Amino acid sequence: MPEPTAVLFDMDGTLIDSEPIWFDTEVALLAELGYELGPEHWPHVLGQPNEVACKYLLEVSALPLTWQELSDRIERAMVPILAQGVELMPGAKELLVELEAAGVPTALVSASPRSIVDACLGGIGAAFFRHTVSSDDVVRSKPDPEPYLLAARLLGVSAEECVVIEDSPIGTAAGAAAGCRVLSVPHAETLIAQHPKVTRVATLEGVDLAFLSAL
Repeated sequence: MPEPTAVLFDMDGTLIDSEPIWFDTEVALLAELGYELGPEHWPHVLGQPNEVACKYLLEVSALPLTWQELSDRIERAMVPILAQGVELMPGAKELLVELEAAGVPTALVSASPRSIVDACLGGIGAAFFRHTVSSDDVVRSKPDPEPYLLAARLLGVSAEECVVIEDSPIGTAAGAAAGCRVLSVPHAETLIAQHPKVTRVATLEGVDLAFLSAL
């Protein structure tokens, strides 16, 4: 079976176990502002671009802030935490090492802003990726296919020849809409819609180049 021409990785929740950190930070910030954010809100912000997540948080909390003001506060709190290093998801490092050894180009494609992506790259390993795409690099973030189409274009390959690895419903939708094969590793019990281009696994442990080729 032919190897994928390139592999495009989501970041939060796919390569690094950062989604709980995002939510804990949002809970703490909203508590400082007088609103108690419960766990039932997590599915509504999981994997979402900052604008979407912050608009949702302001809708439920009715806090007197703009989404950009709230986003800036969250981002300022998150950057130093992420820069200290975040635990990689099981199997992530092994897959990155194998792809690098095989010469398969990879890109990091995140719905997070550039400052967040850059803060995380040291812990993940910036050398693994030929290109990185943040929400600041596109007009329309996930679930729009633009981020993955841009990553494929930067790598000089067709999106149809790429495998996307994602954890969230919106990221999975973005990869499928771009025409890529998608390997979905849902965070917690996140519901991933059925799609002919999407394969679901419980963990990246055991996922190797042969597995991706079989997609």
